[in-house]
Amino acid sequence: MPMIPYIPDNAPFTPEQRSWLNGFLAGLFSAAPATPVSAPPTTSLKIAVLYASQSGTAEGLARKVTKTLKAKGYIASLISLEGYTPAALAAERYAVIIASTYGEGEAPEAVRPFYEQLCLEHFPRYGDLSYGVLALGDSSYEQFCKFGVDLDQKLAALGGVRLGERVDCDLDLDEPFARWQSTLLTRLDEIATARPASNAPTTISSSSTPSSPVASANTPMHTRANPYRAPLVDKRPLTHEVSSKLTLHMAFSIDDSALKYEAGDACGIIPQNDLRLVEEILHTLNFDPQAPVQLPHAGATTLIDALLNHLQITRLTRKMIDAYATIGKCHALSSLLIPEQQSHLEKYTYDRGLIDLLHGYPGILLDPADLVAMLPKLAPRLYSISSSPLAHAGEIHTTVAVVRYRSHNRDRGGVCSTLLAERVPTGERLPIYIQPNKKFRLPQQTDAPIIMIGPGTGIAPFRAFLHERRALGSTGRNWLFFGERSASTDFLYREELTAMQADGHLTRLDLAFSRDQDRKIYVQDRMLEQAATFYAWLEEGASVYVCGDASRMAKDVDAMLLTIVEQQAHLPRESAIAYVQQLKDQHRYHRDVY
Repeated sequence: MPMIPYIPDNAPFTPEQRSWLNGFLAGLFSAAPATPVSAPPTTSLKIAVLYASQSGTAEGLARKVTKTLKAKGYIASLISLEGYTPAALAAERYAVIIASTYGEGEAPEAVRPFYEQLCLEHFPRYGDLSYGVLALGDSSYEQFCKFGVDLDQKLAALGGVRLGERVDCDLDLDEPFARWQSTLLTRLDEIATARPASNAPTTISSSSTPSSPVASANTPMHTRANPYRAPLVDKRPLTHEVSSKLTLHMAFSIDDSALKYEAGDACGIIPQNDLRLVEEILHTLNFDPQAPVQLPHAGATTLIDALLNHLQITRLTRKMIDAYATIGKCHALSSLLIPEQQSHLEKYTYDRGLIDLLHGYPGILLDPADLVAMLPKLAPRLYSISSSPLAHAGEIHTTVAVVRYRSHNRDRGGVCSTLLAERVPTGERLPIYIQPNKKFRLPQQTDAPIIMIGPGTGIAPFRAFLHERRALGSTGRNWLFFGERSASTDFLYREELTAMQADGHLTRLDLAFSRDQDRKIYVQDRMLEQAATFYAWLEEGASVYVCGDASRMAKDVDAMLLTIVEQQAHLPRESAIAYVQQLKDQHRYHRDVY
């Protein structure tokens, strides 16, 4: 008679749920034959599923792997590398690591302390560790998957044994992920089969519960792979018509969907390329728009549909240049790919797209299949949600800066922002999904003060935070630093913010309009002006949030935060760095930068 697993009394279920699950398990296992038809080939290998995630993709894949491993009978633990230590990894026998690359080949921000410790001279050895790495990246960046590559090589150098070869995933990651997981599972089954089986009693703890009605109820019905076509119900400019830029407030209705979000999350929008550009490409190549082509996962479609809805055509990548040069045996392009010509390659690809390549080196592509094979998948665009689910029930708001510019004698624009501004009228539906951002959440203590720093469209999540705190009745003080070019033309959400300031909900509002005076003033300058008060808020338990440009603003704000702590606390630089690190460790310093 097989032992029947059960849900222990301390599992996080109601008595009714626990009773239902125990009944389900009793029926399932009592009905099973004494010799299972397909007994799992495993002893209960303990496997750590680790992830380094910036936007949530790596975490989502890690959850899938964990679920699959548990279904096969393994003891799998899902763990973020944030706060994890190299010593903890050295204590594992089996580890699966899914690692995103951030920025120019770096580890995700929260994971950098782990990697820095791993690279110290007194690192542990990993001779007992068997591991596998899945690296995530974007091939449009030169340092493609670099963090995953570096991590894999570092662990191997420290004595770790690979469970399989590392796989590097581009934005279109379904097929490589499935291939990597299949190889991984095969190897783990081989290891488990070779080990003696354990006869330990089986119980189901709250951390290893199989899929159940309780768990599946939290699974979103609409995802990146299955987006919800949401109607656009509001579109209005936030900038004055004479402004040098256009920023839009967009609202989508989600009343009839299963979409759920929290303040701090992002909205993913599946974009569409500009039909005029697609038609110019087809005309330049003299290709039939209705020519049949095959796309991975999407299957058979027409060439015009592939270029309009599935493939990226507005940016050049090294892989595109390589494929094009190979097809055309083009020495001028091939020469750009040697390492010594990296700067020239970057100069050529900067602000150019497929149409520039076709005009610059004509007559090379003769088969639509070659064109489709060389183009990357069109990626979704993520926008910080600027609404609160409590204050704006049934809607998702986003704040979109419309990107338009002229380069290489052509007018150009952002794929998604120009779509929203020019080609999607109110009432039309767009495919959207929710990208959770669990590292960018309001403090659980409703009386805790918060400091928000968000110039430009970085204001988006802080509009959501302010409305959310009002709806919750939070008593914590709110301080916002906002900046743009000019107060008269670019003061986003001006009426809302000044009204919140007038009624006291927005305790402080410090503004930095860079072009309203001779000397440019930015949010970090306003921080320094209020350094004493800023530090006092920190000492009173305030959490700091930063949203916006990663390349300049976020770095400048981070440097200014360090300067404020150093000056106001009269600390040496090393102690100020430790103070800021403590803010991060206490989950009081959050950055949503891009």
